[in-house]
Amino acid sequence: MSWNQDEPPTNPYRAPDWQFQQVPTAPVQPPPPPPRRRAWVLPAVAAGVAVVLVGAAAGAYLLYGRPASSDAPAKPTAGTEAPTRPAATQPAAAAVLDVCTMLPVAEVDRLVPQAAVAKRSRDAGFAVYSYCDLSNRRISHGEFWRSREIKASIAQHRGEGPKTGRAQAQALYDSELGFFTYKAKNEPTDEKKDPGEKNYNSAVKHYPGVGDGAFGQYTWSRDKSLWYSFGEGRARVGDMIIEVRYQASQQRKDADFLSSKTTQSVSEENALREVGVLLTHLAKGAAAWKAAHPGELAKVEPSPTQTPTPTPSPSASPTIVAQLPVTCRRMSPAMMKLVPGATERAKAGTSGGAQETECRWLNLNIPAGEGRRKILSAMVTIQLFANRAGAADSAAARAQYATQLGNAQSTENSALGGLRFGRIEKLRDLGDEAYIQYWVDKKNAVFNGSGDVLVRVGPALVRASLAGAELGADEATNSPKVKVLGEKEAREGALTVARAVVDSLGQSGLKKDE
Repeated sequence: MSWNQDEPPTNPYRAPDWQFQQVPTAPVQPPPPPPRRRAWVLPAVAAGVAVVLVGAAAGAYLLYGRPASSDAPAKPTAGTEAPTRPAATQPAAAAVLDVCTMLPVAEVDRLVPQAAVAKRSRDAGFAVYSYCDLSNRRISHGEFWRSREIKASIAQHRGEGPKTGRAQAQALYDSELGFFTYKAKNEPTDEKKDPGEKNYNSAVKHYPGVGDGAFGQYTWSRDKSLWYSFGEGRARVGDMIIEVRYQASQQRKDADFLSSKTTQSVSEENALREVGVLLTHLAKGAAAWKAAHPGELAKVEPSPTQTPTPTPSPSASPTIVAQLPVTCRRMSPAMMKLVPGATERAKAGTSGGAQETECRWLNLNIPAGEGRRKILSAMVTIQLFANRAGAADSAAARAQYATQLGNAQSTENSALGGLRFGRIEKLRDLGDEAYIQYWVDKKNAVFNGSGDVLVRVGPALVRASLAGAELGADEATNSPKVKVLGEKEAREGALTVARAVVDSLGQSGLKKDE
């Protein structure tokens, strides 16, 4: 279940999704304006989803280490210029911007064999976004399991006041370029790293002739449990900003489950080359779309689609259920103490045959003294991963944990556009692996401070959040006078939510990895 960014303001707090107006598959530094999270931001996360990925041989050549980056312009695979990938289960409107169709089938098959394809679009007010995610995290290749993922998005910016959409896009492009350059020159100090942790961000690589400007960067990281690297890039075409991330890795099939030994991840040279290839295709696709729709603003597709291959399954939007599921009902007494007088709500749905759930406790009007009120929201999302045989898949959960941790690491101790992100603290006594981060949203419709915990328990990935704010009884939720929930209260509340859901899952028989 993907995070719903278009939900009406009955659920004001939504966790930011930095990956593309929001959070890559590898741990993915001060955030690019939305994503890596969302409008109506309150901690909410995608509900449980069973991931079924099929093995297949192929993929980019991997090298362990950091070879020197080539400065040769990236070129797409010959004969694959035409955007031919079908991307919608329903005919798109004439002015719909579809990123998936801009990536040639042959290119996608080369980089992510037998990819599961997920796409969506949304109108964020200041821009219209189109997203395309292509992934296969379990490709059988001889003695190795390989993992591949492409995340791509295009945002068409609206004008604001005297600034045109093109000027808005240029300002964001320049900001992103400055941020990536800063990352390359300012590595984390040793005191901010765990023992044995190593990090590296390459110099920014520019891609001449791609759109109105394009650049990429390579990120490499190692610690005791996570070994990953990826390439990501940005490009501008008129009033459009293109974002791309490419990640690839492999590990021996006989490796210990929680060990990072034998892991190899994509090299700097290869990652930056593929980022250039992807940006080239998308820049050409964006230019062609603009030529076909001069002066038009992209439209949002009627509904998101998700079409995993090679066994497509229908996707259903989550629906509100009559009562909380058992796991959440066990938590409810503790949540009602945390959020007094809360309204309880749960969502359930299916995607690719997997059940999905999300539980929330929300009170928008908690008395906070004369003429004052407090907004509090506790949110839980549980993802349960299974392999194609239907058995619990801890490896898939671990891969997704790494992705979310990467997203959080990319925003740690940063601020941009009204969003501010605090330090990440890894939690040693919760589940198999977990971390917590505090962040503040003073950008979207509901200003708030939020504690956000992500914890993995075997094949389950749980996100637990507590967010809130204090304001005048008749004061707008985005007023400069809003007092957001403080870090200490938010972090302690999020930990309470996380421990409650982990305990409840344990009563259901879910166990940690041995």
